[in-house]
Amino acid sequence: LAGGVISLAGALCYAELASTYPTQGGEYHYMTRAFGTGPGFLFVWARLTVIQTGSIAMLAFLIGDYLAETFSQLPLASPHYAALTVLLVTAVNLIGIRQGKQVQWSLIIVLLFGLGTLIVTGSLLRPAAPQPFLAEALPGKAMIFVLLTFGGWNEAAYLSAEVRGSARNMLRVLVGSIALVTLLYLAVNLALLRGLGQAGMSGSDAVAADLMRLAVGEGGARLVSLLVVTASLSTMNATMITGARSGYALGRDFPRLGFLGRWQAQRRTPVNALLAQGGIALLLVAAGSWARNGFEAMVAYTAPVFWFFFFLVGLSLFVLRRKEPSVHRPFRVPLYPLLPLFFCAVCLAMLMASLAFTGVGALVGGAVLLTGIPLLLLVRPSPTRKENPR
Repeated sequence: LAGGVISLAGALCYAELASTYPTQGGEYHYMTRAFGTGPGFLFVWARLTVIQTGSIAMLAFLIGDYLAETFSQLPLASPHYAALTVLLVTAVNLIGIRQGKQVQWSLIIVLLFGLGTLIVTGSLLRPAAPQPFLAEALPGKAMIFVLLTFGGWNEAAYLSAEVRGSARNMLRVLVGSIALVTLLYLAVNLALLRGLGQAGMSGSDAVAADLMRLAVGEGGARLVSLLVVTASLSTMNATMITGARSGYALGRDFPRLGFLGRWQAQRRTPVNALLAQGGIALLLVAAGSWARNGFEAMVAYTAPVFWFFFFLVGLSLFVLRRKEPSVHRPFRVPLYPLLPLFFCAVCLAMLMASLAFTGVGALVGGAVLLTGIPLLLLVRPSPTRKENPR
């Protein structure tokens, strides 16, 4: 519930930015307008090398772990499945945005059906488990994974130029999706709590699989594994769609990186940006295969950089209101400045928590981010264009 409230606060901030400055560049565009070329470039560099590609590799390892366990009779390990998944999803999006959206809708339908099955199983088919009270302190780092689970709503900013209709539609997309996801997550967790009990959940590494195994046998546990794969594929596909658009914006604004700015009009997709994104994600899969747990290695690699720039995007709302007061804002975040301040404070808290959790992984992600500084000195931005903020 806390994750949903925090995500909703952030979504309202993003609704103002996305409706005021609709562009394929999304957050990159807001940060460049607010703080200048340098921070904007470093942000989109971080998306290309750490945030989006790291998230794609993280999801690929999650898929690989479950597929390797489900099909243990095959001579393939988790990194092999992870690499094949990156190649497959990249290929789908290279074909065109229409195919990418069709795959997304299909995955979402399967995912909703699977979650509904899990909710019904825990709520109706399993007798209620005993519910002894367990007084345990909730570690702060738990919110890293809670908000990671909610993550992705901010990617709507990169589709703002392609969303038909008014600012009201963008607001509806952001707020409505978070409300739906929050209700689903609460229903799933209540079903798990009823079916397994708090003690059963605390002692399980795969709560959903354990619930289905108790209810309907080993086949139910396999169904949950495929459900996790479906959810991860859905998130990866959406991440690739939006991530490539920030790479496209980088190539459009920096001539020496112009190969990233090639837009295939017929397919409505940034082809070269997709190829670069997929290639970097494959390199991260290869690097993560040397770690003890590829999924956790990618979380450590991405989380601190992500929350640092998330904080700067929240801060850009204050800066842009001050720098560009005359720009028409179809939607204004309510309870200003309290709600944006709350969102920025959460981002700072999550940055500190992720630094405490990740350790060496944060250093690697930060080092890759800093390589963008000499690259910025080598590339020459195109003359500043006055874009229509509407």
